[in-house]
Amino acid sequence: MAPLTSPGPAPTATSGSQLLVAAAGGAPLLMRQLFDADTGTFTYLLADVSSAEAVLIDSVFEQHERDLSLVRELGVRLVACLDTHAHADHITGSWLMRQATGCAIGLAQVVGAENVTLPLSHGDAVDFGGRHLEVRATPGHTDGCLTYVLDDERMAFTGDALLVRGCGRCDFQQGNAQSLFHSITEQIFSLPESCLLYPGHDYAGRSVTSVAEERHYNSRLGGGANERDFVIYMANLHLAHPHRIAEALPANLRCGKPRASASGASQPQLTTENWAPIERSYAGLPELPPSWVGEHLDAVQLLDVRSSEEASGPDGSIPGSQLIPLPELTARAAELSAERPVVVVCHSGSRSALATQKLLKAGFTQVANLRGGLRAWNGVGLPMVQQLPSSNA
Repeated sequence: MAPLTSPGPAPTATSGSQLLVAAAGGAPLLMRQLFDADTGTFTYLLADVSSAEAVLIDSVFEQHERDLSLVRELGVRLVACLDTHAHADHITGSWLMRQATGCAIGLAQVVGAENVTLPLSHGDAVDFGGRHLEVRATPGHTDGCLTYVLDDERMAFTGDALLVRGCGRCDFQQGNAQSLFHSITEQIFSLPESCLLYPGHDYAGRSVTSVAEERHYNSRLGGGANERDFVIYMANLHLAHPHRIAEALPANLRCGKPRASASGASQPQLTTENWAPIERSYAGLPELPPSWVGEHLDAVQLLDVRSSEEASGPDGSIPGSQLIPLPELTARAAELSAERPVVVVCHSGSRSALATQKLLKAGFTQVANLRGGLRAWNGVGLPMVQQLPSSNA
C-alpha cells in the first residue's frame, strides 16, 4: 500500500452548507477558538457562512491535524492561514496548512520570512467570501506584529500585542515599549469599546476581553496610565526568554516548513501514519474512507464490532470481515493479528470509534475507524454479504 503524501483537496464551498449554517448558530459568520495547552496559544477559525470561505489565525504546528480536521468537517475552503507575528514560543502550522489545502500564507512583509505568499502591510484587507479582515500594524512586541480587525469592527485578533489584562513583552525581536504603547492606544483602543478582543495567548483560562475592559483594567496601560508609566513597567519585567525560542524563531522564518534534514532537535516533525491515508477526525480519531478500504481489503483486517444478530441481519456485512462484538473486544483482542493493520466497522462508525480507541490503548499501532461505517460503505455502492460468521463459532 502506498502511503498518502498529501491530505488531499479542500472541500468545495458548497459541501455541507446546511451543517455550516447550523454550526454558526444561524449567524452569517462562524468563529471557533482553539487552544494549544502546551504553549497557551489560541488559534482562530473564521468562516463566511454564505460562501464557506475561511481563514485561520495563529495555527500551531503540532495541532495541524486537529485544525485540518475541523476545516474538513465543517466543509469550509481555507483561503488563508495568517500569523499575527513571527512567534518565539511555538512553531506555526501555516506551511503544513498550505500543503494540505492550497491556502495562502499571510504574515507581515517586514518580517521577511520565507514561503510567505501573502505579504501583509498596514491597511491591507484579507478577503474570505463576502467578509474581510483589516490589517493593522501593531509593532512593539516584535516589529512585525499585526492585529486583524473584522470588517464590522465587532472583533479583533490582537496576537501578542494586547493580551487579557496584559500585553506582549518588548525585550527581544526588535521589541520597543514606546512603539507598543502607541500601537495599542492608537490602533486597538481606537476601536469601538464594544469590540471583542481575542488574544494570541493566555495562561489563566481567559479567552476573550473587550476594548472597554482593557482601557479600564489592563494592569500595564489601562486606567489612565501614560506612556512613561508603561515604559517603566515594561523595563522592569525581567522575564526569562521563551524556552523554545531557539527552535521556534528559525522555523517561523520559514513559515513552519521543516528543514530538508531530519536530524537535529530543532527540526519540527509530525507523527504521521504511513500505512494508509489516515485522516484524523476533529475528535482525534484515526479514520479511513470507505473507498480506500474497498480497494485494499486484502491488505487489512476488517473488524466488525456489531452484534451477531446485526452481522447476519438485513444490513449485511463487508466480505472478509471478522466479527468480535464490542462488549467482547477487550477479552478477545488477541484474536487479531498485531502484524496487519486493523480497520474497525459498525453500523454508523460510532461503536467502531470506541473499539478503535480500545485497540489503540491495547497497543495496536496500525488501526483506524471506517468513517461513516456500513452506512457510508453502502452509500458508495461497495460489495456486501448477507451473513458474517462469528470468529469463535
